[in-house]
This record gives sequence, C-alpha cells and structure tokens, in this order.
Amino acid sequence: MKPILEVSSLRIQRKDTVILNDVNWRVERGEHWMILGANGSGKTSLLSALTGYLMPTAGDIFLLGKNYGHADWRDLRKKVGIVSSSVRQMMADGEPALDTVVSGKYAMIDLWGKVSLADHTRALKILRATECLHLAGRPWQVLSQGERQRVLIGRALMARPRVLILDEPCAGLDPAAREHFLQFLQRLGRNQNAPTLVFVTHHVEEIMPVFSQVLILKSGKVLVAGPKATVLNAKNLSMAFGSKIQLLKSGNHYMSKIATKARGIM
Repeated sequence: MKPILEVSSLRIQRKDTVILNDVNWRVERGEHWMILGANGSGKTSLLSALTGYLMPTAGDIFLLGKNYGHADWRDLRKKVGIVSSSVRQMMADGEPALDTVVSGKYAMIDLWGKVSLADHTRALKILRATECLHLAGRPWQVLSQGERQRVLIGRALMARPRVLILDEPCAGLDPAAREHFLQFLQRLGRNQNAPTLVFVTHHVEEIMPVFSQVLILKSGKVLVAGPKATVLNAKNLSMAFGSKIQLLKSGNHYMSKIATKARGIM
C-alpha cells in the first residue's frame, strides 16, 4: 500500500538561499506526526510545499500516490487541510461558527450565499465531532482562542482532507485552554476516521500520546525522523535547538529544560 505522504529529495532554493535541502520523509497510513524545529529550521517552508503554495526547486512530493507537478495540484491541495494563524486572522468577525465550518468545503473566506441543507447538516455533524456544537450560532469575534482553533479544525474537516496540518495551534492559548485543546486532539486522532495529523510546534510539552512519529528539522535538513520512542531524546533536541536540553517525561507527558551552568556571585 502506498504511503499517505512521501517527500523525496526535496530542495527549495530562492536565488542563493537554500531553504530546504535533500528532505526525505515518508508518512504511512494511520500515523500521526509531530514536526519540531527551531525558528528558521524550514518548518514553514515544508508546510508551504505540502500545501502546494511553494514550488520545489528539485525533488518530489507524493500525496496518496500522486505527484505534485504531474497531477492536478489544485485537486491534490484540497486533500490537505491546514489550521494556522494566517487562516485564523482572515476570518470575518461577524461570521457564525456554522458558516465558518461550511466555508471550508469551498475554500472560501467570509462565506456568502445560501447554505444548502446538506452542507448545513454536515457542518453540524462536524461541530458535534469537534465538541463545538454549542458554538454553531456564535460569531467569530466572541469565540475564545481555543474555540477558534476547534472551529478551524472543523472547517478543514469539511473538505474531507486526508492530511490535516496543525501549524503551532496552541500559540496564544493559556495553560488551561492549551491542555483542553491537546486532550481534544488526542480524542480526534484516536477516531478511526480521522485524517493523518501533522502537528508543528517548538514545544515538546504539546506532544500527545496519539503522535507516535517525530520529524526534527535543523537548518533546512531532516535531523532525524521516525518513531517517537527512538528519535525524541535530549541529544537530538539539543542539536536541533543549539542548546543543551534535558528531556523529562512524566507518564505520557514530556517536558524540556534548558541546562544552565551555575555562576558564582560577584
């Protein structure tokens, strides 16, 4: 069976700047991945390439066995949902959550026109699945950050994606809201019909048990990629972030700590 996603020898270069170099990555069906890396490691560029917005200089990207550049990329791109700060900032303040979810089917911002009964029914079903049914009639401007993230996930699911990319979805959430959101993702990922989840973050604290695979980027290259139990360790994190990092684990939760040397008092 072909992988859900495969990146082969991917290179992205703009003028003299190499952004990504020889990136190889394979996502099998049923896997959920975390992508870690420091600022400037290439995470955003990789996401842009996966969603068809940044054309590679060399290499190949296969989604569901179809190759970007050889298949209709506009059709392939619809199979990759994305939740990011850029999408969140474009939402219309007065749009009800129900309409926001429906708009995902048409890749439209600020939905206009009459919502069909079929779309209305499916959007309500998705809001229930994302634990947001009570928000259906509430406008965007009064939703909390955590509620907005769940509604945007519902919006992405409306297009029936095979891959759902979550680009730093916990940014701006307070500790309680972050924990509630992460627990929601855990439940979502365990659903038999869930799309493949790709979660991008700087923080190991956000790695939930449902994410069994980890990709770590450094300076536009893959530092390591594979099972979480194998590649997520202090050595790899220290290399990725350029500082000595201690990795702690309590149950299923991870924590990181920057190792510092004690200094004498002057």
